[in-house]
Amino acid sequence: MKTIKLLSILFISSLVFTSCSDDDDPIPVNEEEVITTMTATLTPTGGGTAIVLKTQDLDGDGPNAPVITVSNSLAINTVYTGVMEVLNETESPAEDITEEVLEEALEHQFFFTPTNGIATVVYTDTDSEGNPIGIKFTLTTTDAGSGTITISLVHEPEKTEPGVSSGDITNAEGETDIDATFSIVVQ
Repeated sequence: MKTIKLLSILFISSLVFTSCSDDDDPIPVNEEEVITTMTATLTPTGGGTAIVLKTQDLDGDGPNAPVITVSNSLAINTVYTGVMEVLNETESPAEDITEEVLEEALEHQFFFTPTNGIATVVYTDTDSEGNPIGIKFTLTTTDAGSGTITISLVHEPEKTEPGVSSGDITNAEGETDIDATFSIVVQ
């Protein structure tokens, strides 16, 4: 009888110890940002009125399309200092997601894709490993013309892939947090 009691105690003890494992701890989840609004503000380096490129989609995946606006045309052969801002306007006051992008700079990059040779873009900010972020940049227009500029914010891009550090989104991989295509006139 003593043997059965001892075996029972050992069996129950082993169940208690194996069920109290640390393997059941949940892995913390880094939730993706909700971004409703993306704004690029382009200020001519020689002074003048800033040009604002903005997309706003307050209903997210709802039935309404994003509202995309360009405040004015760009001047020919002009260098603009650019600053990006991303917001979550489903909250009041609006949450500035730009701060989170900067805090997680290794995991984010803006990409700028102009068409028809209307402009070139150069990054002026970098993450802690020297790779571009794109919150700050310069945009230089060329001769008169029209085209588009697509701006994309990519989460966890492969920043070391060929061309990515110079702004080529082709090999970036990752997941697009937000993107918009703006119709641009250079005159």
